[in-house]
Amino acid sequence: MKLLAWLLGCGFLICNASILSASEPEPSIRLWPQDAPGETKDIGPERQLPNRPQEERPIIRLTDIATPVLTLYRAPEPASTGTAVIVCPGGGYNILAYNHEGTEICEWLNSIGVTAILLKYRVPRRDTDAPHEIPLKDAQRAVRLVRSKADQWNINPDRIGMLGFSAGGHLTVMAGTHFRDTTYDPIDEADKLSPRPDFMIPIYPAYLVDTKNKSQLDPLVAVDSETPPTFTAISYDDADRAIGAALLLIAMKQNNVPCELHVYHKGGHGYGMRPSKNPVSQWPQRCQEWMVSMGLLP
Repeated sequence: MKLLAWLLGCGFLICNASILSASEPEPSIRLWPQDAPGETKDIGPERQLPNRPQEERPIIRLTDIATPVLTLYRAPEPASTGTAVIVCPGGGYNILAYNHEGTEICEWLNSIGVTAILLKYRVPRRDTDAPHEIPLKDAQRAVRLVRSKADQWNINPDRIGMLGFSAGGHLTVMAGTHFRDTTYDPIDEADKLSPRPDFMIPIYPAYLVDTKNKSQLDPLVAVDSETPPTFTAISYDDADRAIGAALLLIAMKQNNVPCELHVYHKGGHGYGMRPSKNPVSQWPQRCQEWMVSMGLLP
């Protein structure tokens, strides 16, 4: 009977993953009701960079973002699990790979019953020495705002995670390790809520390694016992970023925080979740399995 129940459970997940489609995104909402805090100079207007001719599927690259927004992709009913994920595209804190590491990820999350919220955070870098500081304000505000809308959006306020790629993966880790930091003055009732993500999914995260000592995490990656549970995937040939992912796993283990790391031999950097001949393109399946094991999916 246990085997039958297990098989039926697997069949439920596989069938739902194949038949569910992404919901149409709802109108974007401003992250900040007025001007975003921390700006020191004029940025904008927002623009899209030209496509690169060598790309079979063009990547939408946005920059000069001064008005960050959230775009909601509701999980289709009745298959919604109540779990929500804030998606942070990468781009070196200079651009956002908006479809490749954003809208396409939201569509996949919808297919497994997860409500996705795409975060268009501020780029390019305002501070070259601390490029994450302005985006971290946006990330903290995003978590709080999503949590404040849990009833309205039919999500569980205790199952709100973040998923990011490259710089977006770094931003995800910063949100998970700096949730105690006050990065802006409260502006409304939402800011009374916790900015801590309940789980983190940094995919090929950047900037985790100490630039002076590559055998250590960057001091800003302050892992402790309250760091959220984490799933991460990286390829061995992804420069020092592979070292950073391994060091993150070690720090999580030392603090007894659940962490799952998948290291693939080939794949390089910036592959998103598009199919390829490399096994690294299977990371979404492994991530879904991890979410099931953590009680985030049925």
